[in-house]
Order: sequence, then C-alpha cells, then structure tokens
Amino acid sequence: MDLTYSDAELAFQQEVRDFFEANLPMHISDAVRSGAEMTGELYQEYHRILSAKGWLATTWPKEYGGPGWTPVERHIFDVESSRYNAPRIVPFGLAMLGPVIQKFGNDRQKAEVLPRILSAEDWWCQGYSEPGAGSDLASLKTRADRDGDHYVVNGQKTWTTLGQYANKIFCLVRTKFDGKPQEGISFLLIDLDTPGIEMRPIRLIEGGHEVNEVFFTDVRVPVENLVGEENLGWTIAKFLLTHERTGIAGVGISMQALEELKALGRSVKRNGKPLIEDPLFAARVARVEIDLEAMKITNLRMLFQAQKQGHPGPETSILKIKGTQINQEIRDLARRALGPVAAPFPGHVTDGNLVLSPPDSQNNAARYFNNRKTSIFGGSNEIQRNILTKTMLEL
Repeated sequence: MDLTYSDAELAFQQEVRDFFEANLPMHISDAVRSGAEMTGELYQEYHRILSAKGWLATTWPKEYGGPGWTPVERHIFDVESSRYNAPRIVPFGLAMLGPVIQKFGNDRQKAEVLPRILSAEDWWCQGYSEPGAGSDLASLKTRADRDGDHYVVNGQKTWTTLGQYANKIFCLVRTKFDGKPQEGISFLLIDLDTPGIEMRPIRLIEGGHEVNEVFFTDVRVPVENLVGEENLGWTIAKFLLTHERTGIAGVGISMQALEELKALGRSVKRNGKPLIEDPLFAARVARVEIDLEAMKITNLRMLFQAQKQGHPGPETSILKIKGTQINQEIRDLARRALGPVAAPFPGHVTDGNLVLSPPDSQNNAARYFNNRKTSIFGGSNEIQRNILTKTMLEL
C-alpha cells in the first residue's frame, strides 16, 4: 500500500479544504473548537450542508447515494474535517444502520430508510446496551412477542447516545427464549413516536447530557420493521459493531487534538520555559505521536481490506483499542498541561484568585472526563482483546 498521496488524492484533499473554507459556518466550528456541548440543531445543520454536497454518507457506495470514495479519500475527509473543527458525522444512521440495511434489508426497507437518512430527515439512535447487557450483549432481555402483524416490545435500553434528538431507534430484541442466547435475537426498526416509549436523560461525569435510557412498555411495532430474519439478529449485530468500532478509532479527531496539545505545550510555561521543552512532557507527546502514526497506517490498511472483502473484519477491534487509548492519552496530557485552568467553565477561583482559562482550552477537563467512556462503549477494550484472541490468534 502506497502511503504517499497521488496527484488525484492531493487534488481531492484541496477540494475538501476549499469546501470547508467556503461552507462550514463559524458558529459550528467555534462550538467544536471550544468543546461546547453540541445541540441537535447544530448537528442537523451540518448534516444538511454535507447532504447538499453529496458527502454525508462517506462510507456508502454510489448505488445507494454515497460518494463512493476510496479508503484514502475517506481518510482524507476524516483528517481535514477534524482540522477545520467540523463536528463528527452522527454515525448511527449513516455508518451503522445504513450498511446494515444495504446488506440485510429488503427492497422496501432500502427504498424507504436509506433516502431519509441521506436527506437528514430521520435521526436514528442505537438500542443495544441494557442495564444488565453491555459488553455481554447476548444476555439482553428486552423482548418482542409476536401478536399478529405486530411485535409487542417490553424492556429497557441504556446509554442511548443523542437519543434526545432522534425520531427513530434500531433495537436488538429477544424473540426466542430457549436455546443459546445468541440464537434468539432479532433486529427491529422502531419509531420513537410510538405510544409506550419513554426516554430519560443520563448526566455524565462532566455534566453533559449525551446519553439516555429508553423504556418500552407494550410498544407495538409492525412485523415489516424486522430487518433480516427473526432470531438471526446476532449476525446483524456483529456486522454493525465492526462498523461502529472502526469509527470509534477517531484518527482525524486525535490528529487535530495532538496539534492542539503541541500548541498548548509551546504556550504554557514551566520554570520559565515552554512546557514542550520539559523532557518528561516531550517524551509523552512523542510516544503518543508515534502511536498515532502507527494507527493511521493500520487504519488505512484495514479500510483497504474492508473494501476488498465488502465489510470490516474483527481487526477493527485493534482500531477500537488503540484509538481510544491514544485519544485518552492526548486529553490527559492537555489536562495536565493546563492544570487548574483546564476547568469545564470559563473561570473559577483558585487560592482566592480568579483564573481565566484560554478560550479554546476551558473545556479540556470536561473532554478528558467525557472520553473516559470510550474504552467501554462499543464493546469494552477487554472484550475487544478477547475477540482478537479468539478470531485472529485462535487461542
């Protein structure tokens, strides 16, 4: 694999840069740069900008309305969008459900679901985890009992990211109650306006409202909303999770965060010298930069492999583990560099004095605490190591 951009790829890189220069509103990039909590309106505004350009579904083939980009082009877009402080593309409909419908959905589902994702008319959220079924997802208990041409759904989902903005949810539900747990799971599409659904906010450690818990009480879902075959949803679940874990790697986000960390190291002084000249701090920055460069190469290699075989493989667990570790280390170093001014608010009192944080750094502590979750969601890093041990090392 040639890691040097071709002339065509360099031209595409410039096209992406020109697009963000001309089309990314300052109020959106400012919100991302400052670490402010993004609203549903800002996400939707950004999605519609990308949709108008035809760049919203970055991983979709042209036949379904995507740009049909190569792995390198997707990598370039990821890096440049982060460099311009664009928000992440909310992945649940675009990077998770979209590929599932394309592979497992019937013709009606493809015709109805995919265009509404592309137009940003539907916002999907994910109904996988439960209070007693997170990394051990096969133990889920939310049930769907068949009643004529409907399923009746009862149960609870948790850690539903950005569910407060969604109008749809895709859910794993239990439709068979004997035999191996994995053999009784089905994949349902549910309208959140259906009677019997209640969503409650969960406040995270830094105070943000990013996740929710969802309760289902006698919720009637048309049988036609079943994706694939009944009781064979575990195959779909695994397919979706490989796409999710690739996205969690966050190569572009980490590259931008590293540049911000270096700038911080040059501006913060310790003993009269820039912090970046401190041997211990410089060594930690160098180590995380080496790890990030290695992950960039691994990410590209796996994107090419996924394009060849039609879907990501279990190797995405490597990206999930290393990607979350690298991002957490960068956020930790930024928090340590700022010390007490890494507060999640513009100013606070320290030793009786008001300390004002730099505008672009005031939320570093909040970012640090928020990113602690990334080594758990999408399947904990411990589970990812088990997957690698079984599937790749065959132990």
